[in-house]
Amino acid sequence: MPPVPLDDVDRQILVLLSQDSRRSQRALARELGMSAPAVGERIARLERLGVIQGYGVRVNWSAVGYPMTVYLIITAVQGYQQQDLVEQLALIPELEGLDIVTGAMDMLARLRVRDHQHLRQLLMDCIWQIEGVQRTETALSLVEIEPKNLVADLLSAPSGEPA
Repeated sequence: MPPVPLDDVDRQILVLLSQDSRRSQRALARELGMSAPAVGERIARLERLGVIQGYGVRVNWSAVGYPMTVYLIITAVQGYQQQDLVEQLALIPELEGLDIVTGAMDMLARLRVRDHQHLRQLLMDCIWQIEGVQRTETALSLVEIEPKNLVADLLSAPSGEPA
């Protein structure tokens, strides 16, 4: 997919929404010195073009009982259709993200679990039972830093120039 042409106003809208996606169009318009309908049209265009893919909430996973982040390195059986493996892994509720990667491994999964027992149960009863999984390596996250605002960091520079 080719990049969508964005002007400085589009970038400012994205940065402001990345800081607070609940900000109203009227509030955005005030900050940008534009009319609310003009801001609304720009947001609708960015959504239509797939630049804005959705709005969300950040959850404190410890507060809801899933304090452990686990990275699972997955190697598939030689010649196995990775799409089938991806579809099976996608059914796991604890799966937060999955990347197909280059190098010695095939996939890198990010999981959220309650504790070591939950991880053990997930590996033994679920992941290791999936046809096509040859081998896994597990890495537990010891410390997580606050996520940075990548939208603001990358898009704040004028005309998309590197910051």
